[in-house]
Amino acid sequence: MLSVHTSPLHQPGTGDAGGMNVYIVELSKRLAELGVEVEVFTRTTSSDLPPTVELAPGVLVRHVTAGPYEGLVKEDLSAQLCAFTHGVLRTEAGHRPGHYDLVHSHYWLSGQVGWLAADRWGVPLVHTMHTMAKVKNAALAEGDTPEPAARVIGETQVVDAADRLIANTADEAQELAQHYGAGPDQLAVVHPGVNLEVFRPAGPRDQGRGSPADEAAVRAARDAARDRLGLPAGATVLLFAGRIQPLKAPDVLLRAVAVLLERDPTLRERLVVPVVGGPSGTGLARPESLHKLAAQLGIGDIVRFHPPVGQAELVQWYRAATALVMPSHSESFGLVALEAQACGTPVVAAAVGGLPVAVRHGVTGFLVDGHDPHDWARTLQRFLDDPGLGDRLGPAAARHAARFGWGASAAATAEVYADAMGRPGSDAARVPSRLRRASAR
Repeated sequence: MLSVHTSPLHQPGTGDAGGMNVYIVELSKRLAELGVEVEVFTRTTSSDLPPTVELAPGVLVRHVTAGPYEGLVKEDLSAQLCAFTHGVLRTEAGHRPGHYDLVHSHYWLSGQVGWLAADRWGVPLVHTMHTMAKVKNAALAEGDTPEPAARVIGETQVVDAADRLIANTADEAQELAQHYGAGPDQLAVVHPGVNLEVFRPAGPRDQGRGSPADEAAVRAARDAARDRLGLPAGATVLLFAGRIQPLKAPDVLLRAVAVLLERDPTLRERLVVPVVGGPSGTGLARPESLHKLAAQLGIGDIVRFHPPVGQAELVQWYRAATALVMPSHSESFGLVALEAQACGTPVVAAAVGGLPVAVRHGVTGFLVDGHDPHDWARTLQRFLDDPGLGDRLGPAAARHAARFGWGASAAATAEVYADAMGRPGSDAARVPSRLRRASAR
């Protein structure tokens, strides 16, 4: 696997680390459990990093020196692709011929490296876009910077070179065909997953029972999480969790909350809006912009900013929340939505990208068309008017998320690998027996 611009070892929620990091980590671990050895190449960002790190049994992270360790943003990395490719090829040259059976690249920068490596080694290239420039530019947040033409060209080249393209949803597969000319024989739809061992409800809600006793236990678990996090037990808690950048649109949540308070100032006494995450992408240019917006809107007292946290603490934030709010302008899938629902927390999300797959409207949460703060305020008002709404949606949210375990994603991905290696015109005997077994599970 290739992950040029962000390491699977980085903490999701800040910088360029996000859902793609979680995707690579979880997919790699589950593939290894199926008997597929995985090596992830990523760029070295510190002189203190060792050349290799064992992420899990059967999963090795290799650090490649390409450019200065620090100070490079994602937009600068295209100039370092030659150096990164050299490091990848040199590593392979130290092994016996045929050491790598397949290349799986993530994001277009990695696709450029994968294109050359796969061609050099005579192995298939499987690519996952994660995000696409043309799609992002079509749904650009106000004032955000469009993706450059160089990225569009680079993505087109990767699509042309890839043997298989893994899309998160059928809609993403259609976008790959429409915007980049991907052929039907290239496309495979594999839904991402959620770590159901980590992200799960506390108490009876994980069994999906809905008796009054169960709801009482759920409220007790939620209150316990709030007590640990310093959140008021009786408040409506509207959580934003993720990278702070215009694409994720946390400003829409803040503006919607300001609308709610304008209509009913008494809500200030029972409304809390935690923002868990750090500046990322174009948000790095104005890292304090969301803090300033909260102050300008007069809601600085109810918005609580918290830096990114590890999975164990993130579970507590999800469990403590009345609802997770995702007003994104674009999402290839929305892993955060699955994580929250797996914890039994409903989600209010924009009806974009893969979020209509991740969230079942009216069953596990609500989908909102557009980004008008008044529309979002109307949907969020439902949780204020009906304090038990989240408790009633929670069991269905947990059951829905349980359908998206990473084990199923890994098995489907292994099937794509085996198909790419045994496609007509290639040497079908090249498919390793372990991969055939994994894809059959």
